[in-house]
Amino acid sequence: MTAQDSQVNSVEVHDLDLSFGALEVLKGLNLDIPQGEFLVLLGSSGCGKSTLLNCIAGLLEVSAGKIFIQGKNVTWAEPSERGIGMVFQSYALYPQMTVKGNLSFGLKNQRMPKAEVEKRVARAAEILQIEPLLKRKPGALSGGQRQRVAIGRALVRDVDVFLFDEPLSNLDANLRTDLRVELKRLHQRLGNTMIYVTHDQIEALTLADRIAIMKDGVIQQIDSPKGIYNKPHNRYVAGFIGSPSMNFIHGRLARHSDTWMFEANNLTVPLNKYDFTTTPEPDMPVEFGLRPEHIALGDAATSQPVQSSIVVELVEPMGADTVVWSELAGTEFTIRTDSDTSVSHGDQHPIGFNPSRASIFSADSGMRV
Repeated sequence: MTAQDSQVNSVEVHDLDLSFGALEVLKGLNLDIPQGEFLVLLGSSGCGKSTLLNCIAGLLEVSAGKIFIQGKNVTWAEPSERGIGMVFQSYALYPQMTVKGNLSFGLKNQRMPKAEVEKRVARAAEILQIEPLLKRKPGALSGGQRQRVAIGRALVRDVDVFLFDEPLSNLDANLRTDLRVELKRLHQRLGNTMIYVTHDQIEALTLADRIAIMKDGVIQQIDSPKGIYNKPHNRYVAGFIGSPSMNFIHGRLARHSDTWMFEANNLTVPLNKYDFTTTPEPDMPVEFGLRPEHIALGDAATSQPVQSSIVVELVEPMGADTVVWSELAGTEFTIRTDSDTSVSHGDQHPIGFNPSRASIFSADSGMRV
């Protein structure tokens, strides 16, 4: 690691392994997080995202590899020596202390001067808008207020790196939305590096500068939310991101004159506008992926390069939009359309889509073609 690298990256993870006996949880993991980035570790339960966060925090001892924070090798350093602030899923507040007492407790234990403690507590309370709550105890606070206090307890430490382990999962939907906005504002205001663990893709897409999607202790793709959404590297990432999930149609690639085609049952899709990542091969078995919101239904279908038709099997009104369940090329197929679109069970409707917005994956390796 060069001096230049240490200035650019706030956190670096090199060839990290973690095993519990014969069980490998993290496998040769590498990760560089630039100064001031909001990185989200996203994945299903058991994928290793919280384990990775705990390794960075020093709460778990790694089996192999190195961890650097602000250019310093902290692989074997105690959590208190790593210059981090951590916010957990549980609020972990002291019930007998006031909000002010909870915020100042750690600083007082460090024997920080009283004036500096007061200054930091006041700053955190002002940033998180909890000044009217300083004299209350946790039992008199709502869930959202308690989580603000938990964030404030990390904030008063005045560190360069903040770690969040699913901090919003205990809150109801409305509170999650409110605090999500506040966390984004907090990051914009402070400019600190933030690493955030969640299984909620909406949180990931709305909060992150970059998302690292994990599966079985391995990072499958790390990219901007737009990059993850539009160009998933593999079948797993494509299916994990999006609600409803991406449609996948099994078929094969074929070459007709100078144009590659996707063929499946009664569906043929020209791929002259598709941006291939690897060199395609004739008769290659693939899965053709298309997001439900990228499909036009009804009159709007006529303006699309590829057109077909579906019979409506199920309609799910979602408020702002409607999800239509049907079948295409012998495969279950969903379409996300405007809520004003008139659709009913048994209706036949034209559909259309642009193959340039599709994602094609090798049926053998699952990687993007």
